[in-house]
Amino acid sequence: MPFNFPIFLTWLRIVLIPLVVGVFYLPDMMMSPAHRNLAAATVFILAALTDWFDGYLARKWNQTSAFGAFLDPVADKLMVTAALLVLVQLARLDSAIALVIVGREIAISALREWMAQIGASKSVAVNSLGKFKTTCQMIAIPMLLFYGPLPLAPGFAIDTRVWGMWLVLLAAFLTIWSMLYYMKLAWPQIRERGGIV
Repeated sequence: MPFNFPIFLTWLRIVLIPLVVGVFYLPDMMMSPAHRNLAAATVFILAALTDWFDGYLARKWNQTSAFGAFLDPVADKLMVTAALLVLVQLARLDSAIALVIVGREIAISALREWMAQIGASKSVAVNSLGKFKTTCQMIAIPMLLFYGPLPLAPGFAIDTRVWGMWLVLLAAFLTIWSMLYYMKLAWPQIRERGGIV
């Protein structure tokens, strides 16, 4: 198993996942609800930044590896799934939205694995639509974890509850759209190998 700094950042992202979840189990005497929200949002943002840096540094330093390519999306999906489950538990997100997002990740991961086995993985490579969906998710989730007014300047604040909800709804829409897009790309292979007329 190779080990380098980009892979260390990916492992760090996995290690940070229990912190996002665990902070909400701390008793009120240790941390107020507002501080729990802030801590969870901050840790999630830190984890999300490692997602960008590990890929960037791996390419820049020519330290890409098959193991890193496997571990990176696993870390991403674990992080997003854990945060969505927390938000559902806190009644800040409808379970149907979480199911759409998580279900799509499972379905597309399985599709990519199958396409790789038959040598057609490039057909379902990540595209701009998937990246935009991921960006919406990565902004919406910490907003919903923070869940309150966020001061940006003196006398000006945004309500992360409202913005987070709109962004997660957009992410859910893009999730379905991107899944249909990937399925369309894979359909010729599915039809041929699945014996579908």
